[in-house]
Amino acid sequence: MDAMDGAAPVTTAVRWPGRAAGLALACHPGPVVAVTALACALAAGVGLSPGRFALVGAAVLAGQLSVGWCNDAYDAGRDARSGRRGKPVADGVVSVRTVWGAAAVAGVLCVPLSLACGLLAGTVHLAAVAAAWLYNLRLKATVLSWLPYAVGFAALPSLVALAAPGAPWPRWWTVAAGALLGVAAHLGDTLPDIEADRAAGIRGLPHRLGATGTRLLLPVPLLGATAVLVLGPPGPVGTGALAVLGLAGAVALVGPVLGRWWRKAALAGAVAVAAADLALLLVSGAALT
Repeated sequence: MDAMDGAAPVTTAVRWPGRAAGLALACHPGPVVAVTALACALAAGVGLSPGRFALVGAAVLAGQLSVGWCNDAYDAGRDARSGRRGKPVADGVVSVRTVWGAAAVAGVLCVPLSLACGLLAGTVHLAAVAAAWLYNLRLKATVLSWLPYAVGFAALPSLVALAAPGAPWPRWWTVAAGALLGVAAHLGDTLPDIEADRAAGIRGLPHRLGATGTRLLLPVPLLGATAVLVLGPPGPVGTGALAVLGLAGAVALVGPVLGRWWRKAALAGAVAVAAADLALLLVSGAALT
């Protein structure tokens, strides 16, 4: 049963500024901004032209908006039934129909914007957006909940590389690191809400592992991503890169331990390691291609 059934929330009388704010919050602005900024940082790192840089940023923004609105619209009924607060659709601030419409518009805009980055680049990005929609509509509650995250994060360096002149293929280690960071992002993002999600009937991989199992697994993809970025490129490994690997290992391991007392410690550690990995990618710059 989803937000399209009879249990869907009813929109209350809210003035248009409140509805506009609710619509903006329903897109999951944090992840939208973070992923778009990551794509733009990678695009700047490889030196894309201003026009191609803008296309990549716009395509990723449109795709992320469509995914975020789809998520809140689809989950509205479940959020309302479970009493989950702070969700604009479930709270009745903005209607399910409006959010579905916004998701559809953003999704339609994402197609020409993505393809304008190049046929291969656009196809890769659209496949990632489709995987994210599939997560919202089906895979979120299955053991394959990690897969769309892996596909989506692996697609970012692929999109940027393929959008460069000549559409060069991305280096394998950038794609592998992106996929591993995607898995880590899924585990870290889900960890604080595992029990609440379980009560709402969600049974993705982290929910099946439980909070303890997820905390123990989280360092594996984090360390794997950093190791791939440090050891994957040909040539000698620099002292700075080894230092980042050691620091990432320490943070990745300490975060889950502290999670017993601070429930978002593992997520904070994951963000710190991801930032270090992004720094490695930006330092490598053209190595994406």
